[in-house]
Amino acid sequence: MSHNHSHNHTQLSSKRLLFSIFLNIIITVAQVIGGFISGSLALISDAVHNLSDVISLIISYIANILTNRKKQTLHQTFGFKRAEIIAAFFNSATLIIIAVFLAIEAIKRFSHPQEIQSNLVIWLALVAILGNGLSVLLLKRDAEYNLNMKSAYLHLITDLLTSVAVLIGGILMKYFQIYWIDALLTILISIYLLYMSWEIFIDSLKILMLFAPKNLTIEDIQNEILKIDEIKNIHHVHIWQLNDHDVHFEAHIEFKKDIKLSKFDKICKKVEFVLFKKFHINHSNLQPEFDRDDHKEFIIQD
Repeated sequence: MSHNHSHNHTQLSSKRLLFSIFLNIIITVAQVIGGFISGSLALISDAVHNLSDVISLIISYIANILTNRKKQTLHQTFGFKRAEIIAAFFNSATLIIIAVFLAIEAIKRFSHPQEIQSNLVIWLALVAILGNGLSVLLLKRDAEYNLNMKSAYLHLITDLLTSVAVLIGGILMKYFQIYWIDALLTILISIYLLYMSWEIFIDSLKILMLFAPKNLTIEDIQNEILKIDEIKNIHHVHIWQLNDHDVHFEAHIEFKKDIKLSKFDKICKKVEFVLFKKFHINHSNLQPEFDRDDHKEFIIQD
């Protein structure tokens, strides 16, 4: 039952992503052409952001397929479970780069404001709002529990909001001839892109760097395990995230007495239960020790 649910969910996510890709390709082409014709930097910046959406959605689509369909092998013992984290890292990094580039271009535009064909800006902004709004609705549910889908979702929702800003700018240019608003909007869009992308960039980077999950307090884990009577010491600990859902734990456990292997199995189950129920660690590797002459520090400096 569980397997079927996961497979169906993957198919639905893939179809939604694929539809959003084609939708954003159409929006991007229209905005690039319209931006050059109208002379609007804000519209071109929205088009560039939409282009990054297309790239990010394609990467997310491939990562989604790889993560769920490719199995572990002798040479790929984790399969492609990190594919979505790599996609999230790449997507957020590209957004940060784009935001900086657009801000620089907007600052240059302040010195040389240009007259802009506001009607075209308004109509293309409306098209982008409708297209991105539909894409956002399609991916919203998946973004709640998957970092890769969240990065794609944020690409789309930031583009939706930037399109709203471009629409407002187009209206102001049409009725009040405030052409410098185009550059101002571009800077505001850039700041918003940086704000929305930074957390995903840092979270995905920490996972790739094998950092312990930020919601875990290592000392709490140590204290809970040492409550088990037979355990004297826990050391040489490593905790890392494989992806959004899988947290791995490995440690050396020193026992007070020279116990049998069968008893170790029972204690091992207790430790695994504590790790899973209290800390949501779903994969553990424990090495038993008794009176072994080695370093007993909790974190060993290799």
